[in-house]
Amino acid sequence: MNRKLVFNYLGKISVASGAFMLVPIICALVFREYNSLFAFLVTAVISVAAGLAVCKFSKPKSNLMYTKEGFAIVALAWVVMSFFGAIPFIITGDLTSLADAFFETVSGYTTTGATILADIEALPKSMLLWRSFTHWVGGMGVIVFVMAILPNISDRSVHIMRAEMPGPMFGKLVPKSRDTAKILYLIYIVMTFTLAIFLLAGGMPLYESLVHAFSTAGTGGFSCNADSILGYSAYIQWVIIVFMILFGVNFNLYYYFLVKRSFAAFKSTELAVYLGIIVAASAAICLNISNLFGTLSEAIRHSAFAVSAIISTTGYATVDFELWPEFSKAILFMLMFIGGCAGSTGGGLKVSRIILLVKLIFSEIRYMLHPRAVTAVRLEGKTVEKSTLNSVSTYFAFFFVCYIVIFIALSIFQPSFGFKENFTAVATCMNNVGPGFGKIGPASSFAEYSTASKVLLSFTMLLGRLEIFPLILTCLPHTWTKD
Repeated sequence: MNRKLVFNYLGKISVASGAFMLVPIICALVFREYNSLFAFLVTAVISVAAGLAVCKFSKPKSNLMYTKEGFAIVALAWVVMSFFGAIPFIITGDLTSLADAFFETVSGYTTTGATILADIEALPKSMLLWRSFTHWVGGMGVIVFVMAILPNISDRSVHIMRAEMPGPMFGKLVPKSRDTAKILYLIYIVMTFTLAIFLLAGGMPLYESLVHAFSTAGTGGFSCNADSILGYSAYIQWVIIVFMILFGVNFNLYYYFLVKRSFAAFKSTELAVYLGIIVAASAAICLNISNLFGTLSEAIRHSAFAVSAIISTTGYATVDFELWPEFSKAILFMLMFIGGCAGSTGGGLKVSRIILLVKLIFSEIRYMLHPRAVTAVRLEGKTVEKSTLNSVSTYFAFFFVCYIVIFIALSIFQPSFGFKENFTAVATCMNNVGPGFGKIGPASSFAEYSTASKVLLSFTMLLGRLEIFPLILTCLPHTWTKD
C-alpha cells in the first residue's frame, strides 16, 4: 500500500472541499446571511489548511497506484468530504448533533436525499443551496470532479474512477482517465444549466431553479420546499420528470452521440430496458391510482413523476405515495432496487446488472438442459467476460448479505420503528433513493431515528453509493499492508 499517495490525494480532496464552499458563500453574501457566511468561511479555511498540511507532509516517493490504493482513496475521500461538509451545520446551530449533521451531509454527497430536518424551510437559503450542491458534486463523483480540475493527476488514477463510477463495467471514453473525467463533467454541467434554463422558463425563480437543477442533476432530491415539487406547475413537474430520466442514463451514450455523432449509441440494450421499465411501471401505477385524481392527465403525471423519481433515485415527490394502494407501493419498492443505468448519477443495483443477472440465470438453465452447448452471455452486442459475470454475481450476494446484516442491526438500534420503516430505511439508504414508507415516507423524515441508527444509516448510504467493495476493503487490515 502506497500510504503517502493515499494521504496526498486526501489532502487534495480536502482542499477541493474548501473550494466547494465558495458556492454557498456567494449565496450567503447575496441574501445577507452573515451567520451562514461565517460558518462557510471558517469551514473553508479549516478544510484548505488541513489539506495543504497533509499534502506537504505526505509527498509520495512513487505515484504508482493500484486497485487497493484507488479503493482506499475513494472510500476515505467520501468520509472526509462528508465530515467537512457537516461543519457549517454545527457552526450555525441549524443542527446541534454531529450525527445529524453527518447524516444530512452524507445523504447529500451520496445523492440519497434522506433528511432528518422536520422544518426544511427554516434553514437559511445558503444552507439549502449547499445541501443541493453536495448532490451535484456527489452525483458524478467527488473524485471524478477533482481529477477533472486538478493538474498533475497520474493516469494510473483510472483505478480511482473504476472504484467510484457506478456499474459492473467501466470504460474510458478517451485514452487518459483525466480527459475522460473532463468530458463527463462538461456534459454534466451543460445538462445541469439546460435544466435550470427550462425551470426559469416555467416561472421558477433563479435561486430555486439552481437548487432544483443541482438536486435533479445529482439525482438527489433535496428541495428548498417542505412539500418538495408539489407546489409547482404541471410544466415544471414534467420538465423535472424528463431530466430525472435523462440523468439516469449512462453518460457514455451522450458522449458517443454528441462527439462521435453516433445514433447507434441509443440502440443500447440497457437504455431500452431502462425506458421500458419506466413506461410499464408508470402505466401500471396510473391504472391503479386513476380513481384518486380528478383527471386522467393528473394520474399520468403523478405516476410518471413517482416512477421517474424512484428509479432514477432522485426521490422528489409531488404527492405522498404512502397513501397509494399497496400494488403501487410494491412497484415503487421494486424500482428502488433497480435504479438507474451504469455510468449515470442514479443509485440502485443498476439496470445493466439486472440484465446480466437475468441473462446469467437463463444461461445456467440452458447449460443444465444442454451441458455441451456453448452458453455465452452477451450485452450490447459483445460477449461478457466470465470475470465480469462473476463480479456481478458476487456483488448481488454481498449486497443482500449487507442488507440483511444492516436491517438486523437497525432493528436492534430502533425497536420502536416497525418492520416496514426499518426494512425500507435500509432499502432507500443503500440504494440512495431518499424517502421510504411509513414514518419515513415522502411527507416525513428520519428525525425520529436514534443517534446510533443515524450513524448506521450514514454508513449504509456510503456503502450503497460506493457499491460496497471500496468501503469494505478499506476497513480490512490486509489492505494497508506493504505487499
